[in-house]
Amino acid sequence: MRLLLVCALVLAGCSWKSRIKFLGDDEFSHYYALKPFMGEEVEKAFLLLKTEEERSAYLKSIKLERVPPINLYDVFYQYPANVRQLIVDGAVQEGWVKDMVLMAWGAPFDKKKLVGRPAPRSEMLIYKFEKHEDGSVLVFIPGSKTEYKAVERFTREVLLDADIVSEIVEKPGWGN
Repeated sequence: MRLLLVCALVLAGCSWKSRIKFLGDDEFSHYYALKPFMGEEVEKAFLLLKTEEERSAYLKSIKLERVPPINLYDVFYQYPANVRQLIVDGAVQEGWVKDMVLMAWGAPFDKKKLVGRPAPRSEMLIYKFEKHEDGSVLVFIPGSKTEYKAVERFTREVLLDADIVSEIVEKPGWGN
């Protein structure tokens, strides 16, 4: 009976999300970039695979409904290494496409459709950031445990015209 209890406790701590720690540094960065495009089922299947080769093959097998069609792997790996590094570093820039912003900063805190802009389709992605005493800047994630450590809070509004970043506006505070 005691052995069963110990096994149950060990297995309870081995959820599929805990498998993130088995990813190498580079693979973790790439996984994190692709996470906004993964549903829970895809993320779970990805993390349960044993090797990097299996995980890469799996990402190549997931087709996103786009025109033209693209697989999940190529959403990130279509860019040259230096651009992928900028995405991982979160160095969003004017001229980037929406997918690059999502890979760099994740899902926005809020978004708004814009009218009266020169493009047929415009929107604003709103991100909240927190700066910490050590100088690190993190994208705010609701429910995170880092907010209490923030020494400064600010927002960045990313203006997209036809899914291309045309402007990034930084504002102090979170504008609650």
